[in-house]
Amino acid sequence: MGAIDTHHFEHLYRAHADPWHVASAWYERRKRELLLATLGRENYLHAFEPGCGNGEMTRRLAARCTRLCAVDVASAAIGRCRARLAADGIRHVDVMALDLPWEWPPIPPGGFDLIVVSEVAYYLDDAALTQFLHAVDASLASGGELIACHWRPDFNDRVQSTDVVHDTMAALPGLAAQAQHREDAFRLDLWRRQS
Repeated sequence: MGAIDTHHFEHLYRAHADPWHVASAWYERRKRELLLATLGRENYLHAFEPGCGNGEMTRRLAARCTRLCAVDVASAAIGRCRARLAADGIRHVDVMALDLPWEWPPIPPGGFDLIVVSEVAYYLDDAALTQFLHAVDASLASGGELIACHWRPDFNDRVQSTDVVHDTMAALPGLAAQAQHREDAFRLDLWRRQS
């Protein structure tokens, strides 16, 4: 209960290759560029992207990571993400279908030095969000960065408000705010683990 509705997202990705037009919509392209520009480092050793969808952000993150783990609950999305990466010759990304937050990918020694939470955490109820953030906390390396970006206006599948999600993330132990961007459409926050 409270996890991301696998059947809902499976249906969306089977019906449309790009349900939110992340490849073509100006809003999505602009938001992606802002997120990438906000990251504090040029390169990361091992990053994690929960909710990778069809892989549009994954492709861009892969250029800045030695290893990247991309996860989604919908196997149709995972298939599209894998195909997109293969077409680009990208081979250093592990793409997995997992029932987030109850299933979690293997954590590399020392943890992930980047976790990208974009347009996914507001689908979780209180218990699932608590579990998700516990896993994020346990997975983030010392000195690692956590970046979150979520749509702010209301919509019918939303379970949490964007501000609640980001404020709860900000309360994780040892995180220091590095950057904040807020506008009517979305909120973007970057934190770095200090210990």
